[in-house]
Amino acid sequence: MQKGHAFMRSFLEEAGALPLRDYVPLVEGSMAINLARGSCKEAMVRSEPDDDINYTVLALQLMEEYGLDLDRAQVARGWLRFLPVGWTFTAERAAFKILLANVSDYFHFGAPPGFDLAECSDNEWNDWIGAQIRADLYGWVCPGRPALAADLASRDASLSHRGEGVHGAAFVAALGAAIPVATSLEEAVTIALGEIPASSDCAAAVVLGREQAGKPHGDGAIRERYEGMSPVHTVNNLALVVWALLSHPDDFGAAIGDAVSAGLDTDCNGATVGGLWGLQGRPIPEHWTAPWQGRVAVTLAGVGELDLDELVDRTVAVIQKITG
Repeated sequence: MQKGHAFMRSFLEEAGALPLRDYVPLVEGSMAINLARGSCKEAMVRSEPDDDINYTVLALQLMEEYGLDLDRAQVARGWLRFLPVGWTFTAERAAFKILLANVSDYFHFGAPPGFDLAECSDNEWNDWIGAQIRADLYGWVCPGRPALAADLASRDASLSHRGEGVHGAAFVAALGAAIPVATSLEEAVTIALGEIPASSDCAAAVVLGREQAGKPHGDGAIRERYEGMSPVHTVNNLALVVWALLSHPDDFGAAIGDAVSAGLDTDCNGATVGGLWGLQGRPIPEHWTAPWQGRVAVTLAGVGELDLDELVDRTVAVIQKITG
């Protein structure tokens, strides 16, 4: 994301990590180590904090509290109560600034916001990937209900995003809801496409990702198609997600490994692909889960470190709650 695809490939080649089928190795002195030592293979003891994981856990908290009544105002209150502004970026950071500059002092206690919250999405990054990485949980808690998943993700996304930024979130959530009841990932993709405008750039990205599925250099075709687009835009990363997921329906490591080594927004794409792949119900190899020992760290206020089994139980409880 920061140095470009060629730089990343060179690092992985020198580290002996291509094709990428395990955690990135610890190479002393490298840029990766300086940024995220605790997430490297030899140093990992837990899942380290990340903005993607923050948003997933926050979405769980919001669904526990509000259920199907969730709306944009409640998402904004959740941000004010739990989300550290230092862990927000691009559209979320901009939306947070607008929110803080205009909102009523007692809004997070339930008072009216004092201004139109839709103004928070009036920012230059509102079609970038931020809302898409906040969407996973809404698909997980709506198995078999892709329209509802897309709607919930859109409500969340609308605080900071518009247009393609919202469509990407809606698609990912709908896909997550469709996978458990579909006969294949291909069928699930078709179902999820029905939840976003057919004329949208996101829909075109999904089609491109599906066309490139199974092609070893499909990621290159996608990068070429979107050359010049920000590496953290919604559209180009969505195409990579679909390509990696459909290319490896039977191989978890290959799916997330190729998603990450394709470049662009690597952590977001690896997480989205992994979460979607797991919804098939296939076993995930132990070498992917054992190193972090079920320990999930976040930087949400008052939360700290969580237990994976507890998170699963809480997610299932939300499914039961909103299903009735």
